[in-house]
Amino acid sequence: MTLLQSRPAPNPLKGWQVDPETIKTVGTDLARPECILAERDGSLWTADARGGVMHIRPDGSQKLVVQSASAHFDLQADEADSLLRGTLPNGLAFARNGDLLIANFGTDALEVMTRGGRSRTLYDSIDGQPLGKVNFVLRDSRDRIWITVSTKVNPWSAAICSRLADGYIALIDEHGLRIVADGFSFTNEIRLDAHEEWLYVAETSARRVTRLRVLADGSLTDREIFGPTSLGPGAIDGIAFDAYGNLWGTMIFADRLIAITPDGELLTLLDDGNPEATARFDEELDSGQPVRFETMSAAGGKIAPWLASVTFGGSGLRTAYLGSLKGTHIPFFDTPVAGLPMVHWHDHF
Repeated sequence: MTLLQSRPAPNPLKGWQVDPETIKTVGTDLARPECILAERDGSLWTADARGGVMHIRPDGSQKLVVQSASAHFDLQADEADSLLRGTLPNGLAFARNGDLLIANFGTDALEVMTRGGRSRTLYDSIDGQPLGKVNFVLRDSRDRIWITVSTKVNPWSAAICSRLADGYIALIDEHGLRIVADGFSFTNEIRLDAHEEWLYVAETSARRVTRLRVLADGSLTDREIFGPTSLGPGAIDGIAFDAYGNLWGTMIFADRLIAITPDGELLTLLDDGNPEATARFDEELDSGQPVRFETMSAAGGKIAPWLASVTFGGSGLRTAYLGSLKGTHIPFFDTPVAGLPMVHWHDHF
């Protein structure tokens, strides 16, 4: 008798794309909702350029949580000043006790804030030097904290340059804060796979995802490119795994939503960009010189302008929420595959 070998289930993303007509929105008058955290009760927490986060409750009501609100963010009055300077809460993660870890892209610090708004700086320097542009923060199942620093260049727009690779990844554990990998082209979001065996890194200015094997002591090794060497128009920003093993990604300045399958195939799930403006951005990035802010400013779409992140939440983790740098609300849609639960998904705060 011959035993039939089990075949892996078909990838739910093959042949599927987001239908723009099905996209809904949540939240109003948000300020730079770059990163989004979802909780099991339906709550959303999104970074807010007024100096903290916006808590959007399951019933749609919302509350700005800040220690002291900043009024500097006003895209209509001064877009460059709003996006390049001042407090800019960026990447978010829940601490084990439910506090919010905030990678502040404007103050160049890792901060922690209670749900009541009390905030303090955890780190603003490393080895006696300023941290640089702290972009993202991630907690793992061992309660270690990983952070990315995109660049030491200020303003950050001058680091959107294919020749520059001064970004790094740092780890906070029982030994304190230390750099575990460097030499990245504008280090952006990072994610761990389901078994926390590999750490995946969005390298914005290189248009690629890199991964590194995670050793028991937090050291990183076996660095390699995951998927295509170039992800196409725009620049990779946010990444998130689904339960099948696809790595979703947002291509800022082209406002494309993509996915890299477990075997490295690139899928385009949504394209909301301005082709002419994106082409100008790509040409400048490919030149090896810093992309002008005016060029970046002209690029992007309408659904989630300057598309920056994707987060899974909702019932069964089958809702995708899109973060952006210029949006004032959060677009969301149903997905054919559940997201991979983040480490906080089963915490009880």
